[in-house]
Amino acid sequence: MIRIWVKVLQIPRPILYTGILVFATLGVYAVSGNIEDVLIAFAIGVVAMFMRHLDFPIAPVILGVILGPMMETQFRRALLLADNDLSIFVRRPLTLTLPILAVVLALALPFVPRLFGRKEKLALAEDD
Repeated sequence: MIRIWVKVLQIPRPILYTGILVFATLGVYAVSGNIEDVLIAFAIGVVAMFMRHLDFPIAPVILGVILGPMMETQFRRALLLADNDLSIFVRRPLTLTLPILAVVLALALPFVPRLFGRKEKLALAEDD
């Protein structure tokens, strides 16, 4: 199979990308038979292209796409059990602590590498 993949990789990129786009479009249309799904697939492709161009990480997007529907189902189930009362998410200490911790970490973690970088620079400057 390696020889086949080597041959595929020797195809010029514009032709390879065109073939991938054609087969992806045919696949989306064959599954749904709906032109709106094809347009949605193209829109997702354009968004992905801009994300790659702007160096967005892809792993969080994949996790969001996979885990998002499950989280929504569980959110709806919790609201159903609580008779649509949103305070169910802050009544108990654990359900209040986890979202607060998630927000604090999301805001603080991007700055941690900078702090460690400064400490290392200061340590190196003191050693000189």
